[in-house]
Amino acid sequence: MAPEPAKRPKSSYIRFAAAQPNECWQSDVTHYRLTRPDGRPGADCEIITWLDDHSRYALPVSAHVRITAPIVRTTFLQAGDLHGYPASTLTDNGMVYTVRLAGTGRHGGKTALEKELARRGITQKNGKPHRPTTQGKVERFQATMKKWLAAQPVQPTTIAQLQALIDAFGDEYNHRRPHRSVPHRATPAAVYTARPKAAPGGTAITHERVRADRVDKAGVVTLRHNSRLHHIGVGRTYAGTYVLLLVQDLDIRIINAATGELLRELVLDPAKDYQGTGRPPGPAPKKQKAGPTIS
Repeated sequence: MAPEPAKRPKSSYIRFAAAQPNECWQSDVTHYRLTRPDGRPGADCEIITWLDDHSRYALPVSAHVRITAPIVRTTFLQAGDLHGYPASTLTDNGMVYTVRLAGTGRHGGKTALEKELARRGITQKNGKPHRPTTQGKVERFQATMKKWLAAQPVQPTTIAQLQALIDAFGDEYNHRRPHRSVPHRATPAAVYTARPKAAPGGTAITHERVRADRVDKAGVVTLRHNSRLHHIGVGRTYAGTYVLLLVQDLDIRIINAATGELLRELVLDPAKDYQGTGRPPGPAPKKQKAGPTIS
């Protein structure tokens, strides 16, 4: 018997994530079956998802009787108007996204989404046929969402009820559920809002560099500028906190890597080794208790 090739191990896959929010949005369509009032299986419907590649932040996710090319364009515009438009998109080769692999008679044509992306200067990327891992992030999101939907004690009987459940899941997923695939198990919302967003047309509102660090016991992080190491005070309160330093020339923002909270913003003084916080050293003074009132 001829040996059969072993299935490719998961460890062989190379993980990739966009460097900025809105650098790339993934999108995909999945199915979900409604339930009739008597408990029997009901009509099948479709759900379209737009997901930020960098943060796994779920942009508008919506349910429809059937996903069409105009619906794809409409949901994309809704996401763009709400969150800003991306530099690129990544989808499979479904006919609602692209007709580049369509048969005779469709060559040269464009879907509603393709026309919109071209008009806005947004790069359109499509995965290779039979390579679902290319859009793995959005497919993983949909699998998690459908598992959560199926576990609900009351199953939706209408599109409106399904949409209400999807909205509840999206809110929990984005804002309260720590994500194992993002740094420090932060929420997608924290990661999505932590950095400046990329923009269409190859332009990006971006800092020159992003440095990851951890606040030391003295409440300090370090940053090298023009070959000189500088020490920046953040505060002993944040000792042990993982942070990101967003640097543009001498302008620096220090944010909590897990929550996106802005911890300090400053303009670096290249002549000084230590960039103090401006607060007096030592613990904060205790408030004096008010004395007795004399009438």
